[in-house]
Amino acid sequence: MSLAYFALIVSVVSASALDIAGATFGAQLGTLAAALGLLAAALSARKADYEHYVRATSWGRWILIAIALCIAAQLAPLPLRFAHPIWTSAHEVIGGLSLGPITADIGLTVNALLLALAAISLLGVAILVVRNRIRAELVLFVLSGVTAISALMLDLHRLSPALAATVPHDHLTASLAGLGLMLNLAVMQLAAERAETHHSVVRSVAIGLCGLVGALVSAAAIFGLSGTNSAIAAAFGVVLILLILVIRRLDLSPLAASALSIAALAGAAIVLTFLFEKSSGPILLRLVPEMGAETKAALERMLADTRWFGAGAGTFVAVGRIYQSDASAVLTTPSAAISVFAGMGWVGLIAMIAVSLLALVRLFFGALQRGRDSFFPASAAACVLFALVQSFAGPGLLHPAAILCLSVIVGLGLSQSVSQSGSR
Repeated sequence: MSLAYFALIVSVVSASALDIAGATFGAQLGTLAAALGLLAAALSARKADYEHYVRATSWGRWILIAIALCIAAQLAPLPLRFAHPIWTSAHEVIGGLSLGPITADIGLTVNALLLALAAISLLGVAILVVRNRIRAELVLFVLSGVTAISALMLDLHRLSPALAATVPHDHLTASLAGLGLMLNLAVMQLAAERAETHHSVVRSVAIGLCGLVGALVSAAAIFGLSGTNSAIAAAFGVVLILLILVIRRLDLSPLAASALSIAALAGAAIVLTFLFEKSSGPILLRLVPEMGAETKAALERMLADTRWFGAGAGTFVAVGRIYQSDASAVLTTPSAAISVFAGMGWVGLIAMIAVSLLALVRLFFGALQRGRDSFFPASAAACVLFALVQSFAGPGLLHPAAILCLSVIVGLGLSQSVSQSGSR
């Protein structure tokens, strides 16, 4: 598994660092590293590794495969009734075959399919690689460091633009800052667990201080320099970590733990209901930042035309030009959820929410059962909750760096929620 582990680290670091630096080949390098990691893991996997993977993904691996198959189906010739209305209108005007691909741009959808496959591959590779607790800790350190550096870039850019003049994707860095907050809180818990189990006190304090610095940097970026809705999404993640910590530390009975969890769920539902009711219009537009009347009208027309299978994964910008009064204008994606809905329709949006909720539940219960290593699945559950809410508030999670990092985080949490420490 050494080569798979190396490829995993290269994929995460290259994709995030190069994407933040503005390089155009970060996603391609990350995808290639994910493919190498999958090949290496497949060649070196043992029966015990396979059984571990099956246990870790029993919550919904078929849904993950179904998402990739749905994107691939958008490239196949299908009856036009499944496609976007623009294809039906074009057929009525110019005639031709009543068959065609769902996607409005084959190249963009192929890129989206490759990115989806890379994310699924990295999730699987992470599950296999981090069975070993030492590797799990190292992967956590890498993820927390990469996301904290992203948050620091946003802090420096907002506080002193001359010092950090180029931060090409503020939405990306804000999303990574939210993930970094959860991960660095996990690093602090790891340091505390080490101190309690008679590890080196000096090393535990050093790790704890690194986690504290990363958490403070990330908190400054997400709570102080990002939008209100992003800050609320991050707050949900922090509350979830605290909820798991309280249940474990107080050793609550199942009844008390259930009551506390239901109360937290009810509170989250009230907050989300309040946020969605603050504005009117389509529900997918209610958490996004304010936009011009013309842009909002174009988005509303676009969403109204979207059918069950969308217009092709990754084709939001290409299809958006049709709805702009100015043909040269670019309709940017206001949120990840809108992009998923426009690209893959209700099927894709429902699948995204279902996968997130299933993973969240699996990680939550895994954290409660894991014991002293509960911070791995707990932080992953918090990251999934943050990502789910954040996907309705901004487009940062559409960037390859965020997608690949989140895949590894979920894989880390799933693997350690069922794993037993040991060397592999």
